[in-house]
Amino acid sequence: MTAPDATIDDRQFDGEDQPLFMVMGGEVRDPRGAEFVNLAAIDVRGIYPSYDAAFNVWRGAAQATVDRAFIKYMIIRLR
Repeated sequence: MTAPDATIDDRQFDGEDQPLFMVMGGEVRDPRGAEFVNLAAIDVRGIYPSYDAAFNVWRGAAQATVDRAFIKYMIIRLR
């Protein structure tokens, strides 16, 4: 295996402005907070390139669990 002719410095990607949003949820200890009961059981719905795309997925997940007060879904901006 040969080394590539040119390498990309990892810091080059720091300057890029590509937003990423993750939708995740699960059972929380208190519906007013964000402390999850079981981190291994977190439901990650995906990572999306826009807030609008993430919001649509979040809305579906939140509406599907509306009768379960201790299930909470959220949108987290990753970048």
